[in-house]
Amino acid sequence: MDQSQAPVLEALAAYHANPLTTFTPPGHKQGRGADPRTLAALGADVFRSDVLATGGLDDRTASRGILEHAQALMAEAVGADHTFFSTCGSSLSVKSAMLAVAGPHEKLLVGRDAHKSVVAGLVLAGIRPIWVDPQWDAQRHLAHPPSAASFRAAFAEHPDARGALVTSPTPYGTCADLPAVAEVCHAAGRPLIVDEAWGAHLPFHPRLPTWAMDAGADVCVTSVHKMGSALEQSSVFHLRGDLVDPAVLKQREDLLGTTSPSALVHAALDGWRRQMVQHGRALYDRALDLAGEVRARIAALDGMHVHGREDFCGDGLAADLDPLQVIVDISALGTTGYRAGDWLRSHHQLSLHLCDHRRISAQLTHADDATTADALLAGLSELVAAAADLRPAAAVHVPRPDRLRLEQVLLPRDAFFGPTEQVPIEKAAGRIAAEMLTPYPPGIPAALPGERLDEDVVEYLRSGRAAGMLVPDSADPALGSLRVTVEDGGR
Repeated sequence: MDQSQAPVLEALAAYHANPLTTFTPPGHKQGRGADPRTLAALGADVFRSDVLATGGLDDRTASRGILEHAQALMAEAVGADHTFFSTCGSSLSVKSAMLAVAGPHEKLLVGRDAHKSVVAGLVLAGIRPIWVDPQWDAQRHLAHPPSAASFRAAFAEHPDARGALVTSPTPYGTCADLPAVAEVCHAAGRPLIVDEAWGAHLPFHPRLPTWAMDAGADVCVTSVHKMGSALEQSSVFHLRGDLVDPAVLKQREDLLGTTSPSALVHAALDGWRRQMVQHGRALYDRALDLAGEVRARIAALDGMHVHGREDFCGDGLAADLDPLQVIVDISALGTTGYRAGDWLRSHHQLSLHLCDHRRISAQLTHADDATTADALLAGLSELVAAAADLRPAAAVHVPRPDRLRLEQVLLPRDAFFGPTEQVPIEKAAGRIAAEMLTPYPPGIPAALPGERLDEDVVEYLRSGRAAGMLVPDSADPALGSLRVTVEDGGR
């Protein structure tokens, strides 16, 4: 196929050259009805390009096949058999993939370090999760993706599981041994879904970790807005092989997705694919070289330890690492990542990626350059000098790995939709959670609907919230109370 084409962008340009007089949505009619103050803030071109996909860019019957052409170009660019665009983010894409593999009360092997969107998929579908434990670095209090051996053991115990789902890379940039995990799944005759939300760039440079399709995955979900050049909410999911029916996958996406997809999002996805095919290698040559320089400069600062492969990869840890996720342990400064991140934003207008109880991170992409790198280093240098003002920081109680692993008592769906009550957080231990409790970022739930809470996890959440942890999906934003199920006997 001609990868210099960008069908959605070209259709949008043609629409601008010969605009229609529309009596259809969107109601602003290419911005003519938009509030002038909104136009001033967003720009007229946003409204000018906000047109219907069907009946706008294409005709009523979509006879030109504009979106299908763009998706086929994307599939060829990355070596997939089929590609589907999503304008609802990978939160929708991963649910579509899950529902294409397993149905109500069927089992799915899921890495317990899954994103909250995966848990939402379990709740919506009534799928029975078989949790596969991550590989836990007890020294650094960090979870890496589960091993192939753990998935093999889970299939041995649950041969009726319909497939497996693993998150790789994690938001910390650590990667599973995907070829080995895919081999385990295929030996069982089951598909592998990879939540590769942080890996949109991986197909386009050999110095980056192996991407899911090349590793043998059956379905791969990626958020192009995270590490690519597309707009927020941009996602694609790719399919290869015959273990998942493409018609079923598309139907599941239709079930969950919007009937009003954004032409802006589709156009940005289309343009990003062309950019990567034509220039991705050179762009990531520069980005990876810059990342190496940034890592070395940060490591030279007092009190800052930059995590690399020597920390994150090896036996019992991750299989690979994306060097563009620059993870910095600042515990030697005597403060938390929460306080450091807030200070850098308020004093240096720097917005960091992850901030946890002991780390901060900077996500680099092909868009970064010497100017952004220098701004980051200037802020971090002053953070070192100002560290005394950020002490003492409230301590976060991080349980040992076996105490973080809660018992799954009920299906997530049954707990979420069943009778519930709010109880003070001090009385929550021993109760069954009826909500997700998700420190964010990275968005991995500490407790799920249907899990029995214990003292360690409750104290982790309570102390984390006091230290600055964000838990945005709790029914009580202050985390003074938790939502739990009403069990038999009134408890």
